Amino acid sequence: MPPRRVIGIDAGGTKLLGGVVDDTLTVHHRVRRLWRGADRRETIDIILDSVAEVRAAAPDVEAVGFGIPSLVNGERGMSVWSNHLPIDDVPFRDLMSERLGLPVVVDNDTNAAALAEHRHGAARETDHAVMIALGTGIGGGLVLGGKVYRGAHGFAGELGHMVVDHEGADCPGNCPGRGCLEVLVSGNAIGVAGHGAATRDPGSELGRRLAEGGQITGGLVTELAHAGDRDARVVLAEIGRQLGSGLCGVINALDPEVVVVGGGGVAAGDLLLGPAREVVAQRALPPMAHAVRIVPAHFGDESAMLGAALLALDGIAR
Repeated sequence: MPPRRVIGIDAGGTKLLGGVVDDTLTVHHRVRRLWRGADRRETIDIILDSVAEVRAAAPDVEAVGFGIPSLVNGERGMSVWSNHLPIDDVPFRDLMSERLGLPVVVDNDTNAAALAEHRHGAARETDHAVMIALGTGIGGGLVLGGKVYRGAHGFAGELGHMVVDHEGADCPGNCPGRGCLEVLVSGNAIGVAGHGAATRDPGSELGRRLAEGGQITGGLVTELAHAGDRDARVVLAEIGRQLGSGLCGVINALDPEVVVVGGGGVAAGDLLLGPAREVVAQRALPPMAHAVRIVPAHFGDESAMLGAALLALDGIAR
């Protein structure tokens, strides 16, 4: 019997990743799109166009799963509130199903990532795991008692919006908070810290890139750090320590077996995770500090896409 195929879509804060995925979790076709600054209609159109692109290569797909950076009402398939995309109060599941003519499943993007990593990735064979995704912002997903935990209203796991500094900077996006972890630790935060380092030391490689008119992004900082640039490595180490401080609270509260770090920020590898582990070892409560593992996502930045596909496969298996 040929494998069943679905489409998984990870609609992140500034980029979309999609693909045709079969029931062996093999990805056959991929699509990537950027959409910084898109309004609601443009965002919906980009999502639909992306699905159409991969569907053209695999017209036999049976369903579509979406992971979106939003608080999602699972029963209604509703995008209730999003910090980075203009999709508040959108009946996402029904809208997409009507436009695509296929069954649709929708969940928060990092819940989807946690599902993929728990079933087949870095959190496999654990019952208690935390997923944290470093991208435009910070996404969180919780696996408690062997199941993805969604809380009383379906909105649990927003780890990026833990307030770590009461008088801190305004949280980016639509969040009403200040001093959220997302301000200090995310792909965007790496870029902001890199820009600050470039301004302070115009003679550095970061400074030279800035003087040439280049944009200092988290990706650039990570690239230069892997190439050995000292200033870029200092930036990643400081962001890693901030990550470790935030994780101490999560670990103390939840006692997970493993913390899986994913999203685009995971490309920094141990340059980021090493300092985070050091802070957790020093500052988390001793029994948990020594028991927990902090590891990169097995599926890298594709965890949410694959998790969305798993949700779609679960739907057609019922």
